[in-house]
Amino acid sequence: MDPTASESFEVVQDREPTGDALVCGFSSFGLAGLTAVDYLVDQTSLEQCGHVRADAATITPFESGRPRHPIRLFDSPDLKTSVLVSELWLPPAVSRAFSERLLDWTGAVDIEELLVMQGVPVPHGPEDHRTFHVATDDYREHRLGEATDPPGMGTGYLDGVPSSLLADGMDSSLRVGVFVTPVHEQAPDVAAALRLIETLVSVYDLDVDTAPLEAFAADIQQYYENLAARLDQAPDEQLPDDRMYM
Repeated sequence: MDPTASESFEVVQDREPTGDALVCGFSSFGLAGLTAVDYLVDQTSLEQCGHVRADAATITPFESGRPRHPIRLFDSPDLKTSVLVSELWLPPAVSRAFSERLLDWTGAVDIEELLVMQGVPVPHGPEDHRTFHVATDDYREHRLGEATDPPGMGTGYLDGVPSSLLADGMDSSLRVGVFVTPVHEQAPDVAAALRLIETLVSVYDLDVDTAPLEAFAADIQQYYENLAARLDQAPDEQLPDDRMYM
């Protein structure tokens, strides 16, 4: 994707989502968030309810000879939580355009809460193999309450799509949270994805079996390794800096 191009996005829905919360996973370093939401879709009764059209999309994923949109929306009346899966890497240069279009849509369909699950490539020790949160005040009050797990992330800052969504959340009634966990270079970082899923299951009280995650990740590892290779080939000026600190 050329970040100098005038990027535009359009949400195309087959039906309105049934839940009032949207959980998002994007293609980023370690692919932990993407692996987590992909697993959530695979293990639940979620069905595709729409997609996001990107004018400058550079990939068209396919499986068994059938193409699919790289940014897809899923929901289920049983789960009460909608899910966005983005296999398309969104460089920081287009994050504002994407976030604005997504938030236009969430406002139109009465989604009140948005969560991003994300891996961050930061130096860390084994004691930091856990999930942290960065969230607006109303998200913490509504979703986390007095809970101390996941703890708040230490001083630092985010960029890209999570940054844009959090910035808009601070200035609107939309509750926005980001669950972050340190990731390693391998793709996908299964342990990091498992931490995100376990945190999501706990906070949102979901009935999701996390035991098959490693087998699931093994099945898609080659695919995600190829996706990670595309990130490695991106020009340095398109890649975000390490902007999250412990």
